Amino acid sequence: MADVPRVMSTQHPDNATLPFFAADDVIEGEDEIQEAYYVYSHLGCDEQMWDFEGKEGDEYAVKKLLSRYPDFFAANRLGNGTRLTVRGPNPDLEASEAKILLEILESVPRSFDAASRFAGEHDIDVIPPIHEVIVPMVTSADQLNAVHEYYERFVTGKADAEVWDGRTVGDWVGGFEPESVAVIPLIEEREAMLAADDVVREYAAAQDREGVRVFLARSDPALNYGCLAADLINKVALQRLYEMSAETGVDVHPILGAGSAPFRGNLTPERAAETADAYSEVETFTVQSAFKYDYPVETVRDGVAALREADLGAPPDRIDEERALAVVDRTADAYADQVDAIAPTVNRLSSFVPDRRARKLHVGLFGYSREVGENALPRAIGYTASLYAVGCPPTLLGAHALTDEDAAFVREAFPTYFDHLRDAARYFDPRCTDVLDLDSDDLAAAVDHVDVEPNEEHRAATGDAIDAFQAGRDDALRSAIGRGARERQFLG
Repeated sequence: MADVPRVMSTQHPDNATLPFFAADDVIEGEDEIQEAYYVYSHLGCDEQMWDFEGKEGDEYAVKKLLSRYPDFFAANRLGNGTRLTVRGPNPDLEASEAKILLEILESVPRSFDAASRFAGEHDIDVIPPIHEVIVPMVTSADQLNAVHEYYERFVTGKADAEVWDGRTVGDWVGGFEPESVAVIPLIEEREAMLAADDVVREYAAAQDREGVRVFLARSDPALNYGCLAADLINKVALQRLYEMSAETGVDVHPILGAGSAPFRGNLTPERAAETADAYSEVETFTVQSAFKYDYPVETVRDGVAALREADLGAPPDRIDEERALAVVDRTADAYADQVDAIAPTVNRLSSFVPDRRARKLHVGLFGYSREVGENALPRAIGYTASLYAVGCPPTLLGAHALTDEDAAFVREAFPTYFDHLRDAARYFDPRCTDVLDLDSDDLAAAVDHVDVEPNEEHRAATGDAIDAFQAGRDDALRSAIGRGARERQFLG
């Protein structure tokens, strides 16, 4: 698979600072068209995820980009040097949104038609502007094969169907291209991640694919199992993917969905090189909204360049899977116990976290909440922001369960975890236990794994947030949440 993108800009709403082009506090609609052009042309990203999962997406994005920025896209071909990769819902798990996936698939040939007209106007070859679809929360190859087959049989396949009196659909409305789309599994749940090699093997065999891009989540596994568990699960999953590749000859092209908060991956412009080194087996990294908008533009460009220039895509160093998964079990159990205690407060706090994208509700019929044990929680960004708001970085949760032997293993197998812990602990406020039902000794034990100086400006903001939350002063709480987010350079 030639020219695999290295830096995928996403629409994850984790930014504390609004970008210059945002018309309001919430980025939506036409803002996202300008955003896609901006990340290609000014930041150096070579891919933009176009998200329909949990939010409204514009099915005419290709037409709008080509018509508004013709000189740029005549020189930087959409579909090759720049990618637009759509993400839709998974019908097996998101029944109320299921038909949106079909609408997305129907829009792919229409986007090709727009690109074809553009190519004719500029005397250049036609390239399919969209030729991949991301499906989230994948648990089996069947889900990928269903998307793949639906597109070929019911989207492009209907071209030969007769409409009336010998006239085919293709005769009537024109051809349907591209003939096929590749399906990228986004895998988020522990057991599915650990079986990602089987998912890719089965999909590649069924569709006769030489290579498969596979998207491993970093945020939702942290929400579900804790920060350290998320990294260790990913490292084991990547090891198994490369072993499968060596056995079958199917090339794997991993994508890692990391955010700026240490809990969600610690991928910031300033830590881009370190993240690429820690995950050198990954080929594509996501840069989310905080990465793009909470740092000076020169710093962002340097971070993107560091990812694009890194030596990526090599088989990983070996990790002891049995030992790693034992640490996952121990820390995830401790993490889940703490989440049980704080879930009601987190859900109350999350209502004060500012929205940055036009997304659907967190809970309810059209919601996209996540569950840890018996608890329905906000999505990862809102959850992370809520805990940071009162001085409890979620990276600390579960860390008290590390034994000395565990810590020694992690320092050898994934030392970057302690960078995550150190970067998070700067924002710890011991007063968080005034509003969160947590053992202060457990939090202190987590912080004791690293040497760190507290960020006093952030602590002042969390102190104000705690006071406002206890007193029921909603506006003061919102203000303090915003101050803290700007200080640490991410919302959640």
